[in-house]
Amino acid sequence: MTIGFSEDITHEFKSDLKKISDETIIDAVVAFANTEGGCIYIGVEDDGRITGLHKSHADTIGLAALIANKTMPSVSVRVHIENYEKPVVVIEVPQKKSIVATISGKMLRRRLKSDGTPENIPMYPFEIIHRLGDLSLLDFSLQPVPEAVTDDFDLVERQRLKNIINEYNGEQNLLALSDEELNTALQMTTTIDGVQYPTLTGMLLIGKKERIRKLIPTAEVSVQIMRGTEVIINENFTEPVLSAFKKIEDYINARNESREIEIGMFRMSVFDIDKRAFREALVNAFSHRDYSMMGRVRVLLDDAGLTISNPGGFIEGVNVNNLINAEPHGRNPALADALKRLGLAERTGRGIDRIFEGSLMFGKPRPDYSASNERTVTLFIPKSRPDTNFIKMIQKEQKRIGHPLSVQTLLILNYLKTHKRASVDDISDEIFIETSYVKAMIEEMVESGLVEASGNGRSRQYMLSSSVYKIEDNIIGYVRQTGIDSIKYEELIAKLVSRQGYVTRYMASELLNISPSQAYRLLNKMAKNGTLSLVGKGRNSKYIFK
Repeated sequence: MTIGFSEDITHEFKSDLKKISDETIIDAVVAFANTEGGCIYIGVEDDGRITGLHKSHADTIGLAALIANKTMPSVSVRVHIENYEKPVVVIEVPQKKSIVATISGKMLRRRLKSDGTPENIPMYPFEIIHRLGDLSLLDFSLQPVPEAVTDDFDLVERQRLKNIINEYNGEQNLLALSDEELNTALQMTTTIDGVQYPTLTGMLLIGKKERIRKLIPTAEVSVQIMRGTEVIINENFTEPVLSAFKKIEDYINARNESREIEIGMFRMSVFDIDKRAFREALVNAFSHRDYSMMGRVRVLLDDAGLTISNPGGFIEGVNVNNLINAEPHGRNPALADALKRLGLAERTGRGIDRIFEGSLMFGKPRPDYSASNERTVTLFIPKSRPDTNFIKMIQKEQKRIGHPLSVQTLLILNYLKTHKRASVDDISDEIFIETSYVKAMIEEMVESGLVEASGNGRSRQYMLSSSVYKIEDNIIGYVRQTGIDSIKYEELIAKLVSRQGYVTRYMASELLNISPSQAYRLLNKMAKNGTLSLVGKGRNSKYIFK
């Protein structure tokens, strides 16, 4: 008998035919605790065959106590026996919010090999720093840089820092400070035995180029600009963050095209890449990258849009799905704080809102982080024409309420603009915001007249209101969305079934340009009223005429 699944990053099998050693079990527990947590199955072979326990491992309480006593800090696990044809011990290991070691001092982590199978390997010193940074237990940017001295600070870069405070409306009181006071205020130095030494933040902000190249080789930057397959710019460099920031900004601004649009009596320029969103994205790349890892901040501008990536992956607790709602915290708080005080970054710590707002405000597709992985954060901001009517709607609503719309509201309106009609579940699934929160927000939009609703309960559907369609001079579209289309939907599906003999949920979704969940509800309704009949299950299910 096999257990029915394979080993992966959170599941590991251990044979107990020859009595697995305590040391092997402890090593595995430490590796799991230092990675994502997971389950260890004792009594299962690598290929999944269940061969059972050695009698010495039947004492689950004793095994849990052994693990607690042999790990530092102690790892509290849940141990229980699963009864297959032969008993198997399952050790459930939590992910720890600190670095865990065996009592003998070994620190391990899990990783996937090239063939996709997992292994437990030692954590090297730079990985320990990386892990502590992920857990927000260590501010690497606040650490002194080995071999660096205050003479490594560049007077030209210090003046650039002051110029940036003026240009970007940073904290003006910083300009009145002496050099030593400014070093302290921005945490650019730290005191050891009465002597001031540059921190990573200090060297990155105002260090001399040649010293940064020698002492911080991970501070490299890459800029690429392409037109079709033609390479316009391809440059790699290592220099202070402020200098690099200015160079990248000049490259991008020179090729960031704008369009003039009319809003009432006013004209406004809308750039392919919103300048404030670009600045926040670039600041995030510098301030959240892992400077203990080799790699580079990469900026690519091509026909499709802007891509910015940085080494390090998302920090603990943050992922692609919760970016908008995650509590703001970073890998290098001292560096991030300095960039905020200089005026380059959003001072509330919600730079991610500005990045999304820069696209959503103009009716463009939202920024995309889906290419990110555990080693790299990758942001793509697509180029797109601004939607003048959508901009008018947003500006009219903001004028009515007297303040900017939240990024969550913009996400919902953008989704309804694209999909025409949707349920709370449809919206929540797409924009990764809790259903209850979406429901509260969208019902508030119904009250304000931005959105209209039809139906009740889980079948309740939402669409942009008639006032919005009037702004767009598209009242016909409004009428179509408020009822005619639901009748047409059934007619179109019936026509497809008559020609093809059947229809699936995904066929209906593609045919009607609605979400799969909306298509499912429509087909289910037609089945209940006797028009169609469901045959098959799961992926093989389809609907035919009765």
